[in-house]
Amino acid sequence: QVQFVESGGGLVQSGGSLRLSCVASGLPFNGYGMSWYRQPPGKERELVARIFSGGTTNYADSVKGRFTISRDNAKNTVYLQMSSLRPEDTAVYYCSSTWSGSSGSWGQGTQVTVSS
Repeated sequence: QVQFVESGGGLVQSGGSLRLSCVASGLPFNGYGMSWYRQPPGKERELVARIFSGGTTNYADSVKGRFTISRDNAKNTVYLQMSSLRPEDTAVYYCSSTWSGSSGSWGQGTQVTVSS
């Protein structure tokens, strides 16, 4: 059974930082990419960042230079370091895998709220 457990969210002032973590289980973590998505209030879920098995990373234009995705294969964990946070970063953040067997599986997410 595929599971994603996200943590690390909270309330932070504009310009602040947070580090999100996601522990994945029930899937072949090492050989596949991992992604962070977010869903702002009243909006669709959107891709924020992705890290492939070899370490290559991609970012949405809105977070480039402010967010950093990383992974620890020994811990089946993916991280999202977020800096210079803005009110528009307020959302529920989710992680996912590029492994097709995890398609449709989502965790509970972690809420990030940035106050102005």
